Amino acid sequence: MGSALIEIASPDLAATLNPQGGELWSLRDAQGRELMTDADPAFWTGHAPLLFPIVGRLSGDRYRLGERDYAMKQHGFARRQAFELVSHAPDSAVFRLTDNEETRAQYPFAFALEAAYRLDGPVLHIDISIANRGEDEMPASFGFHPAFAWPLPYGQAREDHKLTFDMAEPARLSPLREGLAMPPSLPSPLDGRILPLSDALFENDALVWESIASRGLRYGADAGPALEIGFGDASKLGVWTKPGARFVCIEPWHGIADPVGYDGDFRDKPGMMRFAPGETRRFAMQVALRRAQGSKRR
Repeated sequence: MGSALIEIASPDLAATLNPQGGELWSLRDAQGRELMTDADPAFWTGHAPLLFPIVGRLSGDRYRLGERDYAMKQHGFARRQAFELVSHAPDSAVFRLTDNEETRAQYPFAFALEAAYRLDGPVLHIDISIANRGEDEMPASFGFHPAFAWPLPYGQAREDHKLTFDMAEPARLSPLREGLAMPPSLPSPLDGRILPLSDALFENDALVWESIASRGLRYGADAGPALEIGFGDASKLGVWTKPGARFVCIEPWHGIADPVGYDGDFRDKPGMMRFAPGETRRFAMQVALRRAQGSKRR
């Protein structure tokens, strides 16, 4: 892995962070019970990669920028890069990635991406800043991709776990074809605000909301402690696993995969943000461990 793993803790949570990818690798409660994926290689070895400068796949894993073509793998290169550890305190750590020869070969822009992790009691705060350090406009997308334990380690059955959104989400979902986005056509799988989790939901890849109203959701079973996940101002959401795996990814996105058949300029692709020279934008996510519904909350 290269760099040593970094540990942070609060009285209620402990987290392990990997400078490779600037990635959250583990989140545990006060009794040491794991709240994240077991990263079983039979399914997926990721933990919580940071998706930059694209979310999802490009058509043919390539894009066109002006007169030039570039190759880039799904979800971008940040998750495969070594981040610098900028600061480390008992309850927090900050990592930084800047452009280098390898990134410029596939993305010809000067950038800085900082990932700040902070534990405050039962809440993990993840704050991302992305800056355009160049003199030209910089197109980019960003997404979170954390994989949480399914089931959570509190004795409830896997089939009793569900997502409860802040608001009803009646909009149709966008199916994926070989990782590329198709127009929204799938009926919402929610019953009001509730999505009961099952392997059958993911037989055809991720659930993708191109537009969500909720600013967060609750993940867990009614009878046990649960995770409350805040999205910040993310406009899109992916939920994904592989049938049979012991994780579910809850992914707030600021971007989306190429539409099927897209052949336009990278700067014009759906979900792409444009950073002015010198501009910095911030993206946030929170994960809070809460007691069972009906019990006294912290």
